[in-house]
Amino acid sequence: MANFTELDRYLFGQATHYEIYKKMGAHLTEQDGVKGVCFDLWAPNARRVWILGSFNDWNEWANEMERLQPESMGMYELFIPGVEEGAMYRYLIETKDGRKLYKSDPYASFAERRPGNASVVADTTHFEWTDTRWMMARAEVEDPYAQPMAIYEVHPGSWMRHPGREDEGFYTYRELADALIPYVTEMGYTHIELMGISEYPFDGSWGYQVTGYYAPTSRYGTPKDFAYFINECHKNKIGVILDWVPAHFPKDAHGLAEFDGTCLYEYADPRKGEHPDWGTKIFDYAKNEVKNFLIGSALMWVEHYHIDGLRVDAVASMLYLDYGKQDGQWVPNQYGDNKNLEAIEFFKHINTLILGRNKGTVMIAEESTAWPMVTGAAEDGGLNFSYKWNMGWMHDFLDYMKLDPYFRKNNHNKMTFAMSYNESEKYILVLSHDEVVHLKCSMLNKMPGLGVDKFRNLMVGYAFMMGHPGKKLLFMGQDFAQLQEWSEERELDWYLLENPDHQHVQNWMKELLHIYRKNKCMYELDSSWSGFEWINADDADRSIFSFVRKSKNGRNNLLFVCNFTPVERPDYRVGVPRRKTYKLILNSDDEAFGGSGEVRPESYKAQTSECDGRKYSFAYPLPAYGVAVFRF
Repeated sequence: MANFTELDRYLFGQATHYEIYKKMGAHLTEQDGVKGVCFDLWAPNARRVWILGSFNDWNEWANEMERLQPESMGMYELFIPGVEEGAMYRYLIETKDGRKLYKSDPYASFAERRPGNASVVADTTHFEWTDTRWMMARAEVEDPYAQPMAIYEVHPGSWMRHPGREDEGFYTYRELADALIPYVTEMGYTHIELMGISEYPFDGSWGYQVTGYYAPTSRYGTPKDFAYFINECHKNKIGVILDWVPAHFPKDAHGLAEFDGTCLYEYADPRKGEHPDWGTKIFDYAKNEVKNFLIGSALMWVEHYHIDGLRVDAVASMLYLDYGKQDGQWVPNQYGDNKNLEAIEFFKHINTLILGRNKGTVMIAEESTAWPMVTGAAEDGGLNFSYKWNMGWMHDFLDYMKLDPYFRKNNHNKMTFAMSYNESEKYILVLSHDEVVHLKCSMLNKMPGLGVDKFRNLMVGYAFMMGHPGKKLLFMGQDFAQLQEWSEERELDWYLLENPDHQHVQNWMKELLHIYRKNKCMYELDSSWSGFEWINADDADRSIFSFVRKSKNGRNNLLFVCNFTPVERPDYRVGVPRRKTYKLILNSDDEAFGGSGEVRPESYKAQTSECDGRKYSFAYPLPAYGVAVFRF
């Protein structure tokens, strides 16, 4: 009896085989008392298929696969006795026009370390998970949007490296668990987002040119090592988000491109099936088997590896048929416009499916346009993502922060504009890897001024970001003011922490993160005006922003004051909503953050004195680039 049954074939053809990864690929099994591996492959347009590997001395003709009935489905299967875990293999596909293609397994659960590209037989079924408490707690969350989310974006190969080794010195998944988890915990992040985990051939793509959608990259260890990392994160109450790339794939000969001699995984028309700017292929979202391939990958990461969410890369490139294309390079849809109707339906399907089957998980869109209702419900016409990266806020924020403080008064609206559309989606504010590469400078070197002014600018910017509505994401290295642009070829400049200026930034970011997590007003009502109130959004001449973050129960609210110029304001007063006592909980002038260390009162009593259009106010001498946060 075939491993890939009639029911499997039916579900696969409907794009509803949600555990396809348990059937396709290479699986250790037993037939008639004999142990070996069963291989299953979809290649409908192939003439014949063979398996060659370390178990048959790479003999091209030793193991021909059987084409299952009905032939039109294009499923091939073969059980090979005696094959064990760790065996390497690839498929030899004879095309209908007589060509020979050597392909990696699209459903392989492990791969040979690059520059090799063979698939590897792996047992992914016997890992002992001990994260039950985390998984149960995640599923019981009543309102996921009312939870804190402060994401530390990490490229595992360049976070930290072993010095002096002949290889790249990569930390393994297990070594990352030992080193990265304590750092993230101490700093106060809630989640780690991993770049580039699905197997990929070229380091310089950072994992966004995927060839193995079902395989954690072998650069850092085995699938069991990867599962160990996730398990340890969960035991330490840290969520894990993976970058996932269903938008496109590379043209590498061993990969998905023209897999069986035809455009199997990609659109056949190059005007739909290729990204001219990226030199990559676009998945054919009209084919159920292709949709099932992608859906199965996403479900495997979430359900098999216990991943807490997927950040979907390049969503805009999927939604628009003319994305990155000139006239003549794209084909309109049936209604004559530029929307990819098949990709829209794909998103609705996969997002409702994953979030429905896995309560407490998140689907995050990296979407850079004004496409409506990215986080809207599918039944209302939305795409049903949990969150959308707020690229508009990011661009406005960075444009403002790069300015000489003298010119900021003429660009004040760049910092206030995001609140005008904040309720339209559920947002994550991002300062990601994309902002610190390709000659864009590190966050520190984007800042105007010289010497310590750069650090003070960055610190007030981070305070504004952490106080602003929206979940947070910060790329590794920026929390201690990494000096160089990021490169995947080297580790972060950890030695900078010997310099007090960099240590002060790290102390500051750590304090901001802990304040964020400890105060519900900072995250409970991110997408509602009921959680935010400007005290003064119009103090452009002094480039000062003051606002309140409010909790659901009205208690323990926070008042933020941020001065974006190097000018002291000894006569500063801030208007306040109530006649109460306001407790100073964060003061940028503290010595731990590189300030003067001048002793300030712990609390400030509001007086009946009109300021900022309010009846009550109190005085607070504001230092140059000063930040103050008060609880009331």
